[in-house]
Amino acid sequence: MGYSILNQEAKAKVNTLSNNEKVTFQEKEFKMPTTVDYSNLFWLKEKPTVGMYTVSNKAIRIYPEEKLQFPIVFSVEIEGTRIDFVKNLVYKNNDPEKGENYIPFSVLPEVTSEIQNKVSIFNSNTPKEIIVKLKSNKQNSTGTAKLVLPNDWKVEPTEVPFSITSKSEEKTIRFKVFPPKNESNADFAVEITNTSERHQLECVEIKYNHIPKQTILQPSEGKLVKLDIQTKGKNIGYLVGAGDEVGKYLENIGYTITYINPNEINAVSLSKFDAVILGIRAFNTIEELKFKQKELFKYVENGGNLVVQYNTTSGLLTKEIAPYDLTISRDRVTNENATVTFLDPKNPVLNTPNKITTKDFENWIQEQGLYYPNKWDKAFTPILAAADNGEEQTKGALLIAKYGKGNYIYTGLSFFRELPEGVSGAYRLFANIIH
Repeated sequence: MGYSILNQEAKAKVNTLSNNEKVTFQEKEFKMPTTVDYSNLFWLKEKPTVGMYTVSNKAIRIYPEEKLQFPIVFSVEIEGTRIDFVKNLVYKNNDPEKGENYIPFSVLPEVTSEIQNKVSIFNSNTPKEIIVKLKSNKQNSTGTAKLVLPNDWKVEPTEVPFSITSKSEEKTIRFKVFPPKNESNADFAVEITNTSERHQLECVEIKYNHIPKQTILQPSEGKLVKLDIQTKGKNIGYLVGAGDEVGKYLENIGYTITYINPNEINAVSLSKFDAVILGIRAFNTIEELKFKQKELFKYVENGGNLVVQYNTTSGLLTKEIAPYDLTISRDRVTNENATVTFLDPKNPVLNTPNKITTKDFENWIQEQGLYYPNKWDKAFTPILAAADNGEEQTKGALLIAKYGKGNYIYTGLSFFRELPEGVSGAYRLFANIIH
């Protein structure tokens, strides 16, 4: 029997097997080739386009899965017949609870970076802090880290030296970023430089009990947005929905967000807020809303501003999601670039405190909105209309109804996708909705 490690200046070992005798091979040293790539899935090595991976090498596009980076081929010859089989290089350890663990062998950069606040929104000329976490994949790593950003954005310091003693140790560094005077939307990256490498990579670990550990390398990138935006009504009550981070991103532009305990909802306690916002799918996931929605409506009646984000048609905990008749459908606009028509262009929500134009619907991501209502009481005013190619316009993206002294607003627009991506028009429109 013989074996060799492919794609290296490899040596092959040949042994004759005796009947019923175990043979163990032990290598004291495994020498890496000098030109080896970092371990990563081949379809993630280049920047993708929208909805499509990029693989420049056409020869490898046909692979159903990643080829082994360090395959070891065993050849067994039995009575003149040769049989080859290939195994991957893995690390094995024994865990008292899980038994034998096999971890794929990976080649990673010495140090990788992860931006903690990947999207930073600036609505003034005040600088903000960008926090970066470094992780070392070897002992005694030294080098420098810097932010790579456009010339009209300034950063202090220009680079930060680091020294990390232990493997897997993490270290946090900070930069202060100054925005330009004018509105700007900029991508930035963290660049790591040491004696052997220079790169802009983040390492993501996928680690679950039922699958082998995987490491994915992706660009260590973030977004900086300087907004021309006015905000009024700073004190917001927020009821968190399913997987909902909208409140966090509203804090990014200066709103004071108080996260509401569903059990404590009542019209009196809500009266201190300039607006109350329900997170995505709140009426699908928050049991208390089966009984508390009337308190929300009293808040509106007394002069409050209630903003309800999208809910799905199935699994509604109550059909009474508004003070008037409102029926949710499966209508949506999946084309994020679909043309938007203003049905009520003089409505305050399109004019105060920010003048909204069709330009504010540019550069949206993934989809414009989902689960729009398709039937509503005449008390509601539809604000926007849009459609996917070849379909009829839907008018349920943004509905506003006066109720008592206040406003009830229902929106299926995908703010939960747009705000984390720093879409400036979505921020401007949401600020108007809050006002």
